[in-house]
Amino acid sequence: MYLLLLGVAMVVLKYLGVSPFLDWPWWVVLVPFGLALAWWSWADSSGYTKRKQMERENRKNKERLERRKDAITNMNSNTANKKRR
Repeated sequence: MYLLLLGVAMVVLKYLGVSPFLDWPWWVVLVPFGLALAWWSWADSSGYTKRKQMERENRKNKERLERRKDAITNMNSNTANKKRR
């Protein structure tokens, strides 16, 4: 994502005629897009993207289970307090 933002910024600055970017050839300005494509190709082929997605899902599931356990514990303790009265 950072490479795409860098590429867009460089293209806009070259188009607007900002001094250092104006003097650069277009292929230099477009290099971040090629690097982004290479990164995404590697990330998808190596399983990096899928692994990160699974880690996020597992973390969400753990948090959800903890909230449920806390809710059940709180519900049970509230019920026990009512029976004592």
